[in-house]
Amino acid sequence: MMMFSHLPKFVFFTGKGGVGKTSLACATALNLADTGKRVLLVSTDPASNVGQVMQTEIGDRLTPIKGVERLDAIEIDPEAAATAYRERIVGPVRGQLPEAELKAIIEQLSGACTTEIAAFDEFTALLTDHELIDRYDHVIFDTAPTGHTIRLLKLPGAWSGFLEAGKGDASCLGPLSGLEQQRDRYAAAVASLADAASTLLVLVARPQRSALAEAARTASELSLIGINNQHLALNGVMPETGDDPLAAALRKREQQAIDEMPDALHRLPQSSFALRAFNLMGLAALRILTGQTDESEYNAKISEGERPDADLQALGALVDQLESSGKGLIMLMGKGGVGKTTIAAAVAAELAGRGHEVLLTTTDPAAHLTETLGEELEHLTVSRIDPAEEIARYRTDVMASKGKDLDEQGRAMLEEDLRSPCTEEIAVFQAFSRLIRKSSRQFVVMDTAPTGHTLLLLDATGSYHRDIMRHAATGSKTRMITPMMRLQDPEMTRILIVTLAETTPVLEAAHLQADLRRAGIEPWAWVVNASVAAAQTSDPLLQKRAASELPQIAAVSREHATRYAVVPLQAVEPTGAVRLRALCHLSSGTH
Repeated sequence: MMMFSHLPKFVFFTGKGGVGKTSLACATALNLADTGKRVLLVSTDPASNVGQVMQTEIGDRLTPIKGVERLDAIEIDPEAAATAYRERIVGPVRGQLPEAELKAIIEQLSGACTTEIAAFDEFTALLTDHELIDRYDHVIFDTAPTGHTIRLLKLPGAWSGFLEAGKGDASCLGPLSGLEQQRDRYAAAVASLADAASTLLVLVARPQRSALAEAARTASELSLIGINNQHLALNGVMPETGDDPLAAALRKREQQAIDEMPDALHRLPQSSFALRAFNLMGLAALRILTGQTDESEYNAKISEGERPDADLQALGALVDQLESSGKGLIMLMGKGGVGKTTIAAAVAAELAGRGHEVLLTTTDPAAHLTETLGEELEHLTVSRIDPAEEIARYRTDVMASKGKDLDEQGRAMLEEDLRSPCTEEIAVFQAFSRLIRKSSRQFVVMDTAPTGHTLLLLDATGSYHRDIMRHAATGSKTRMITPMMRLQDPEMTRILIVTLAETTPVLEAAHLQADLRRAGIEPWAWVVNASVAAAQTSDPLLQKRAASELPQIAAVSREHATRYAVVPLQAVEPTGAVRLRALCHLSSGTH
């Protein structure tokens, strides 16, 4: 187990979604505070749940954690950060510029890219605010899922490089001159992240092949940007609790994944944390994780609670209804680590197996569709939106269209503008829109990035929609269909929210549903994945976890979903077309 009390000033917890970053970050911060250290806990996750784990309402201001001396927390709220960022740029010129020009600036600053850079601005401000940092012995960061975090950690270097060469105008971020004022701060942030004496990066992973492969990719990418002081935390390891077939199979699968983990991880110092029968919510549960309190002293009251009103529904029943339309966009959304990729692949494989032409694709930077499918399947095509490829394509297209009539200086300025990191937002959005159009002719099953990242993409889609509607010719008889209109049309798009039967994933799925509804998008169904309650087990630990799942499944069936399915936890990892299709035909029932 990692020595929680021997840590540098800055500790980042990152990894694939759903692996327990928040639990470990909160437990570490609590342990340090309990041993007399002054600690600041920072969340940079757009879908932060630090407040739920700590059972204290936390916002974008320093908040003392109830019942803990010397521990403060703050959640970087991307929307609040973006609002403040826009005001810093627009405020000084309000009343000095014509209204039309002011509106144009505000519109330029309304995209997802501005939201991301504003959150990054808050992040670097924390790292370089010496007056604030000096108040604390340790600053613990609970970060967004890996793909988002890698972008965040790369941004200081990306923006420093962009400003170093900057001759253009980064319009979506405001005047370039304003960014140049931040050059020293960004450079200081880069130096702090790369300093092994002051920064540790904890890679959190479940003992599963996909999570360990993702952690290995992250380790390599972080090394490339100079962050080499890394530690591997294996979380949720199945303990030896008996000879139940499901428990034994899970232990065997986990041990094999650990034994075969990539070399990039084998070389790292490691810690291991056992799977618990209870949710890690509240101070008492967190102290068990760090070894401060013996589990036998923790009176975890786990009871069956409320059961769902009816038998648990199988995934195949949802596929039957999806199939009836013969085409359309099927989007899988949810918190990272809930199994969106597996469920997306299962739905796509089943539809293809029934003879439909299906495109299975992903917007997740950390996607592993190919590993999940394992082999080619007739009628099924697999693709992914690769940001690097889309940026290259977008730059080439823009230079060919807009750059052809420019002089040498004009082309140089256009090339400089296209080197802005904001270009990725536009490029990825265009690829997203192309996939949406394909769904008018066939099934497109889309595995999306974890919630926060996906909502930024949908924000870009909404911004594009509003812009098109605003500039549409008055009185035009041509009916325009924007990507957002397709997402809002239940005949064209069906959203499946994927979750686990645990308190935090269900709450976050409900928050996602509320966000979608505010955008005029009504989720079609929920899928509760990897449910112990839907599997057969005699293992005491798993039985306790199964009992704790029932109230959450009841909440999904009664409060949140108009239709839902429950997929049982599998003894063998569901990879390959045969096992994926089998997920659609498993009967579910509580045991």
